Formats: sequence, structure tokens, C-alpha cells
Amino acid sequence: MARNSSLAPQMALSRLSLLLLAALALSSLPILAIARGGDAISNRSGHLGQRTALPKRRLFEEKEPQITEEMTRGYMSNSELEMAVKKFAKRCANISRVYRYGFSKTTISIGKSVNGVPLWVIEISDKPGQKEAEPAFKFIGNVHGDEPVGRELLVLLANWLCNNYMQDSLATLIVRSVHLHILPTMNPDGFALRRRGNANNIDLNRDFPDQFYHMNDVISLRQPETKAIMDWVKQQHFTASASLHGGALVANYPWDGTQDTRKHYYACPDDKTFRYMATVYSRSHYNMSLSKEFEGGIINGAFWYPIYGGMQDWNYIYGGCFELTLEISDTKWPKASELPVIWEYNRMSMLNLVASIVKTGVHGRVFAANTGRPLPASVIIRGIDYKVNASWTFGDYHRMLAPRGNYEVTASMPGFQTRSTRIQVEDEAVNLDFILNLEGDAHTPSLFANGCDCSCHGNARLLGFLRGIHLELFLLLVILLFLCFLFKRKKMLKFPRYREPNAAKRDLVV
Repeated sequence: MARNSSLAPQMALSRLSLLLLAALALSSLPILAIARGGDAISNRSGHLGQRTALPKRRLFEEKEPQITEEMTRGYMSNSELEMAVKKFAKRCANISRVYRYGFSKTTISIGKSVNGVPLWVIEISDKPGQKEAEPAFKFIGNVHGDEPVGRELLVLLANWLCNNYMQDSLATLIVRSVHLHILPTMNPDGFALRRRGNANNIDLNRDFPDQFYHMNDVISLRQPETKAIMDWVKQQHFTASASLHGGALVANYPWDGTQDTRKHYYACPDDKTFRYMATVYSRSHYNMSLSKEFEGGIINGAFWYPIYGGMQDWNYIYGGCFELTLEISDTKWPKASELPVIWEYNRMSMLNLVASIVKTGVHGRVFAANTGRPLPASVIIRGIDYKVNASWTFGDYHRMLAPRGNYEVTASMPGFQTRSTRIQVEDEAVNLDFILNLEGDAHTPSLFANGCDCSCHGNARLLGFLRGIHLELFLLLVILLFLCFLFKRKKMLKFPRYREPNAAKRDLVV
């Protein structure tokens, strides 16, 4: 009887230990967060099935210039670009990592081109490869094979950040507060072939699913480079991005096409924010904002050059990512000797655009009041038909907004009460956390000391503690410690018996 009674707390302890291990295992599983566009935006394409005729894919809007050997001299080949990326990774290992096609603990599946060229990506951060409650930005170059300036500038950008981290305030801000991902070339095959399309002669910037036309809905017909970008966006939960093109000097913003296929200004729900982002780039540029062709150096895509199946609109609708299409050189393939000047003209624009995702807008996290757990809630702005989703991992959200505006921000999650509050966004970002009560339980006691539904600045100490640990695991640890205490106390009370020479020796389960 004594043996059975002594094993009871041990058996309970074993069960709790197994429960704790299972909870830890489940909590460590990777969960992919996919931020999508607003429902109303997605529903706009609901009527498309009624159309009987769809426009055929147009690969080229203009005659391609002949790329000569002289024009390519001084540009990195694909193999030289790969070497440059690997050299950078070795030199700047403390603030970067390089990943490409493959699966491992340190690699993410990005993809390969039609001809099997890996799509190398550089990530720059003070904690590369680690998930943090920080916004992520991506740059993509060389979408069109005959527009190679972007791939050169992106390698220069990576090296500049490495050289100036902890010396330049802007470089330090980006490295510490953003996860920057750089894909120098999306179309290495097109570059090698010196043409716009990929190895299958498909224009990759017409190959994405479109909100108005179903021409790219067949997944099996989608190009591997396109699939790679789509999978990448689903994995990384980007806040904003930009693709670098050539042939003009302007910052292009959504929408890129119109529902009636006519050429006219067609604003997306976040038109004001996109105009702000485009202006950040244009005004930071040496002469883009002085353009006589484009007022202020920015343009609505549908008003200038309507396209369908573009990457920019797809990112905004389906990826929860605010993307610009940046035309950074009047000439598609300028002489390599001009690259240093083009780099200097665009350097501050690129840096300021990345920094803008932490310098403005509204950022925060969403928690459950009853458990303190992060919630992948939806965050919407009243009057703007679009939403972003907080991440599963930390419940963090990052919502781009134009400065100098008054906004009503709402966080909602099925099973929880919706919360709203008004904020004033000036020239700096606003930090706004939400704590949601269970639906139908208005008096649920909050685990947060202040009891507020949201907080912008205070109570950071307690909130920070609860952010770092799941409440259930914390309670299990407390129970385990208490049971251990009881077990040791019982052992101490029986200690005199073990000193008796005739006492039986027992096997203990600890």
C-alpha cells in the first residue's frame, strides 16, 4: 500500500510531463501565415466566369531591342552573380543568410528557373533566419530578362548595408528593424538568352493570377519562376515589396489593369498609401520626381500601361503585400559604365522605401485576453476595403498607411469580440496592440494588469513577459514544481526509516 500511494503523485507527474512535451512539440511546429486582400476585393472577380471571351496573353507590348555583345560587357553572368551572392554571405554572415532551392532547417524552397538555375535570395537582418515580430520587405530584380540593371543594383544594395551597418543610421535601422529579402534575378534564363521572356518565352510579369481575367488560373501552365514567387510570398508574410524594371523612370503603383480593359486611372483601395510609397521613392531619387512625362515621377499602372497577370496586383490582393513596380532606368540595358551613376541615383530611394515600412503606418500585436496567446486576427481600416492578417507565430501585424491621417483601426477574429480604436498617424509610425475578449463573455478577466483593450506605449514589461510564453505551458510548469515539492516533502518525512538497518530499499521514479 505504501508503494502504491507513493507512486500516485509520480504517475500524475509522468502524465503532466507527457502533456508538457506534447504541448511543446505542437507549439514548435511551423505555421504558415498567409495575409490576403479584403473580401470585397477578391469578390470583384466573382463575375468573371460569366465572360465568354478573355483576352489572349500578350507577351510583348513593344519590339525588343537587339542586345549586342558590347552591351552585355561589364554585367555579371548568372554564374558570376551566384559567386557574388555567396561571397557576400561569407563576408556578412553576422547580419545575413543566403537561401535557395531546397529543404532543410536553414533553407527555404524558393525555386529554380526553367533551365534549373537556382533563385538565390539574400536575407539581411540582425537575426537572419529567425522569426521576429518585425515587418519584412522584398526586392526582386530582373523580372524581364532584358532589364538587368536591377540585379546589379540589388547586389550593390546588400553590400552597402553590410559596409554601413552600425555606422550609418539608416542602414542600422533597416538591419535591426526589418527582415529584408533580396532576389537579384527572377529570370536568369531570360538574362542569359538576352530577351524579355523566360526560357519558354513567357513574360513572367503576365503570368500571375489576375483579379479580372482567368487566363493564368491553370496551375500546371504557370511558369516555375512564377510558382516560386507565389510560394515564397505565402511562406514569408511580407509587408511590402518592389520589383525593379527598366525602360522608363517612374514609380508605378496599383491597379495595373482595369475591369473594362480601357486605359484610365483605376485606383485600388489603398490608393492614398500607394501614392505615398511611390512618392517616397520618387522624391528620394536624384531626378525621378522632376519628370516631365510623369507628374511627380509616379503613375497609376492602369492609367499608363495596363497589363493583366502582373506580379504587383497579385501581391496586393493575394499576398497582403504592398508592392510597387519601379522603372529605374530610361534604357533597358545601359552600358555597364553607367551602373555606378544609376546606383547613386537610386540608393537613397531604395533605402528610404524599405525604412518607410517601420517609420510610418500602424504596427502591433493581437492577443487573447483569457490566455495571453497571440491571435492571427484580421486588421482593417474603416473606409478602406482591404485587410491584413496578423501572423500565427507572434500575432504581429504591420499595416502601411499614408501619414498625416486619422484612421479607425479594427481587429477581429472569429470567436472573439471585435475591437476598434482611432489613431492619428503623423510622420512616425503608431504602435497599437489589441487584446480581444472571447465572444459572448463580456466579463472575461484580462490577464493583463491594465485591463485595457489596446495599448500604444505603456505596460510593456508585463505584456512583453506574456508575449514570450504561452500561459498553458506556464501553468503546467507551476503544477510540476508543486508536485515535485510534495514528492520531496514526503520523501523527507520518511527519511528516518531509511536509516534503519532493517528497512527495505525502494526503487524511486523521479
